[in-house]
Amino acid sequence: MTDAQQSAAATKPNLWQSLASVGAAFFGVQSDRKRRRDFEHGKPHQFILLGVVATAAFVLSVWGVVNLVMSLAAQ
Repeated sequence: MTDAQQSAAATKPNLWQSLASVGAAFFGVQSDRKRRRDFEHGKPHQFILLGVVATAAFVLSVWGVVNLVMSLAAQ
């Protein structure tokens, strides 16, 4: 690992980086370097909260699409 990669991995993830990590984890494409950064320097409660919010947003969007399709099919 180069010095630039080590310094990037040694920084705490900000909100947007945490959100990107949660999104990547949802799809299963999280890189090992970012996963290590998250586990070594991230705050667990931040990832848990973002994961709960992302899950709720996903469930509500699926619910909304199903309701829209059902209402259009009933016409």
